[in-house]
Amino acid sequence: MAPVRRRHLPSLGAFATFEVAAKHLSFTLAAKELNVTQGAVSQQIRLLETALETPLFIRKHNALELTEQGKALFASVTVGLDAIADAVGAISGGTEPQHITVAATDGMARFWLKPLMDSFRTLHPEVGFTILASDHDDTLRNYSQVDLALICGNERCEVGEELHFLFPELAQPVCSPGYLAAQGPFEAVDSLNGANLLHLHDSHWNADAIGWQPLGWTEWFRANGGVWAKGPSSLITNKVGLLIEAALAGEGVMLGWHHMVRHHIEAGTLVFAHPGTIGAGRGNFLNCRQVALRRPAVARFVAHLLAAL
Repeated sequence: MAPVRRRHLPSLGAFATFEVAAKHLSFTLAAKELNVTQGAVSQQIRLLETALETPLFIRKHNALELTEQGKALFASVTVGLDAIADAVGAISGGTEPQHITVAATDGMARFWLKPLMDSFRTLHPEVGFTILASDHDDTLRNYSQVDLALICGNERCEVGEELHFLFPELAQPVCSPGYLAAQGPFEAVDSLNGANLLHLHDSHWNADAIGWQPLGWTEWFRANGGVWAKGPSSLITNKVGLLIEAALAGEGVMLGWHHMVRHHIEAGTLVFAHPGTIGAGRGNFLNCRQVALRRPAVARFVAHLLAAL
């Protein structure tokens, strides 16, 4: 079979639009990333399907799926655009500023990523970072400018990506040393019912894009053989950062995710209030775009993150 001649190929822009739409499986999200209208994305896809004489998407009610032809084209287009990006980088001679873009949840970005980013920059001060943090928009990881994404819940790896398991999600009661000295010890599980238990509001778990199952005091008490009395609390919030700040201030006891409170435990500003833990049944992963790993700064930062484990 003779190869397709280049002059008969649709425009590169159409392929680039298709890649973003296929990555998100949403014309609306593709339009948001490309900063165009949803109608413009739809038109580009229709023109591409017409030129190729085959449907690329199965259009369902409020959902898109790739056809088999669409899946094959997505894999090829991803490889091709990555190769073009490599060539452009080689031609430019690497003169652009070294910069890394990472997507993560709010808590993961603030309490796990940021300290490691700071320690990395002490060794490589020439490298800058963009952090896209959200607990409610899981699609940020799919943006074309994102080099690395910290994801939670399950293994999600697409064409052109590399996935590393980081750690399971474990939580344990923590408080300030002063609070433990004044109100503790909390040797029995039920003794924590006498403490001021800081906890997350249910809305923290209601992000449709993330869809996590609740993990709070009800689940911790049950897992450790007790029952939460649901006494009054000085702070209920949907932000983990506010809980950690209140715990540091000696206000009460919170369920501390090990990876988020690790630095405070090591520094002694927080201590474990009880040895009982609870597992969320989900893991945290580092998702890397393979084309980004070809840049030395990104590869070095990934090695830095993995070494910290």
